[in-house]
Amino acid sequence: MEQKAKALACAKKIQLVIFDVDGVLTDGSICIGPSGELFKPFFCRDGQGITLAHKAGLKTAVITGRSSEQVAIRAKELHISEVFQGNPDKRKAYEAIKDKLGLSDEQIGYVGDDLIDLPIMMQTGLPMAVADAALEVKQEALLISGQPGGRGAVRELLEFILKAQGKWQALLDDFYRPARFDGLAQ
Repeated sequence: MEQKAKALACAKKIQLVIFDVDGVLTDGSICIGPSGELFKPFFCRDGQGITLAHKAGLKTAVITGRSSEQVAIRAKELHISEVFQGNPDKRKAYEAIKDKLGLSDEQIGYVGDDLIDLPIMMQTGLPMAVADAALEVKQEALLISGQPGGRGAVRELLEFILKAQGKWQALLDDFYRPARFDGLAQ
């Protein structure tokens, strides 16, 4: 993982992490079946990371330029309540989430991978990129995962935030007490 000097200080303030979908929560592949149906591969460890973030009190949201039923299903499964699809200009969705949750820019982190993500990334308190993001996106990010999108990047970035906030060890301790595994979606 690559981090810029102020990433740790910024991560301590984060209350909400917003994710792009294609290239962040997925590897960016869009598979189209013979009947025109779309398939998107999601990575279970990223899902586990989102579930752990929720357990630690972080909020999460999704803003994506495309619309798909697969995203709605995955977001529901992971209890991501703020889901904005079909938003190529993501700024309106960002403002709506920020206003609804009563947060400032510095309390929000955003994970992106491509140029469409830059306007929001540059506005948030913790702009983050996946390892295989576009060069311009990585240049603006304070934190860049070591893993590519859809292959553990989200989990890695969330762990960084949770560790910065001193919440990771308590979450980890729960895994050594098997009776405490209830409700941990992947």
